[in-house]
Amino acid sequence: MPIMLLASSTLSFAQISKTEKDSLYIAQVEDKKQPAKVLHAEPLYIDLIRDLGARKGEREWNLGIGLTDELTFDSYEALIEYEWAPMDRLGLEVELPFTFYSPLSGNGDTLTPSNSLNSIKIATQWSFFVNERMATSMAIGYINEFELSDFRNFGKPLISGNVYNPFLVIAKRWGNNFHSLVYTGPMIGHEYQSGEVHTAYDVNTSFHYMIPGTRNFIGVEFNKTWESSDFDMTMRPQMRLGIADNMMIGIIAGIPVNRENERFSSFLRLIWEPKHK
Repeated sequence: MPIMLLASSTLSFAQISKTEKDSLYIAQVEDKKQPAKVLHAEPLYIDLIRDLGARKGEREWNLGIGLTDELTFDSYEALIEYEWAPMDRLGLEVELPFTFYSPLSGNGDTLTPSNSLNSIKIATQWSFFVNERMATSMAIGYINEFELSDFRNFGKPLISGNVYNPFLVIAKRWGNNFHSLVYTGPMIGHEYQSGEVHTAYDVNTSFHYMIPGTRNFIGVEFNKTWESSDFDMTMRPQMRLGIADNMMIGIIAGIPVNRENERFSSFLRLIWEPKHK
């Protein structure tokens, strides 16, 4: 239902208070004539496969680009992903992540990694709990990542390994504007040539504040990884800005807290949601 139809015919949308606009936007998402869905702020770096409580026909394109200072070289990441909901509460996604490297002056004889299409990711997510009264949603999902050889050795072999990543998502909205989310699960990597299997465990927590009267938000992600006895954490302050009715841009900074070989990073995500019936 268009937001304008929710407003009084004698009152222009521009005259409505920000609090009322928030309520109207929530009412638009949580339309009682459609399957239950709660408005949540989605983290921008470790993003979800599809909105929690996804409705059939929803779809979204994402383009991302980032830069990370790796001490002796810079790495540039880029991704293209497409996500869609073939049925209510079910989200699917295909992603192609790339990494390109540039050596820094004065890095000595340090070998710079080869550029690569890192992998082909396919993923699914099922929202098994959606409660509008509690403003809470939960989902389980699975990402399968087919790791590819870098461009220097591309095709030798083509697929060098596999990463198995089941996950759980729990999200809660507090009032109209405050949002919290936990995204967690193991990542089990299998290298085909060596037969080596290694496991890491991720816990990603995020907190966001949606700007009154808008779809824009500010917030922060805490991306935490445990692998054997090693612990890494990166803080990612971020903001999302609407630049058109169906297009938004996400701006993310990365600040490592416990990471031995990485300094600051930045990432931009362009989000386009084609209209659906």
